[in-house]
Amino acid sequence: MKKLISYSSVILLLAIVFSACKKNNIITTPSASLMAFNLITDKDAVFITLSGNRLTNTPLGYTSFTGGYLPIYIGSRDVKSIDANTGTTLALSTKVFADSMYYSLFTIGKNGSYRNVIANDSLNKLTISTGQAFVRYINAIPDSTVSPLVIISSNGSNIVNTTAGFGTVSGFTKVNAGNINVGVNSGDSISASRSIAVEESKAYTILLTGIPNAADSTKSVKIKYITNGTITP
Repeated sequence: MKKLISYSSVILLLAIVFSACKKNNIITTPSASLMAFNLITDKDAVFITLSGNRLTNTPLGYTSFTGGYLPIYIGSRDVKSIDANTGTTLALSTKVFADSMYYSLFTIGKNGSYRNVIANDSLNKLTISTGQAFVRYINAIPDSTVSPLVIISSNGSNIVNTTAGFGTVSGFTKVNAGNINVGVNSGDSISASRSIAVEESKAYTILLTGIPNAADSTKSVKIKYITNGTITP
């Protein structure tokens, strides 16, 4: 008995074969990942551009960030921070972004003195242990004359205990999952503390922000944090 194959069946078969061929010949574009923050105390709307292209469709408000890592083209890129209200360039820098690497861009400063701080996050080099997390900090408190003391403690022990100049970004440090205490203090103009709950296998960035002795409470020194992501074995 002859077996009949309908025309639609032939089309479906060809589609399956073509689909299989496509999966075996996937060409991926090399890319890096970038997370960006606006920590400029007197700029409530900042655009970030990479070689002239906006990183986000909407500007970043003060202390806001991209919400996660965004894919970007690799290679040498001009990184520009722009006042979204005036179109004025606030800071310009150049950075070589490598394939499959993670980066953070922090725009910092006040009163016409601004800069881009770009950190290589090296998340793919972190090795997680059971019951532990990773934390780091950036000192975005704009006072170049003061290097406040930054303390991060867990279970009564100091994991971090060091002075940090303006613009300092620390490396990621292991801490026990659970509550950690964070403090930043200069003895006079800078004083803030906070307890943060960190989860196992996750990486966090602690943001030390604000203006020393600020009259506006919304711009006073504060400790904030974001989650960079989950570190897998």
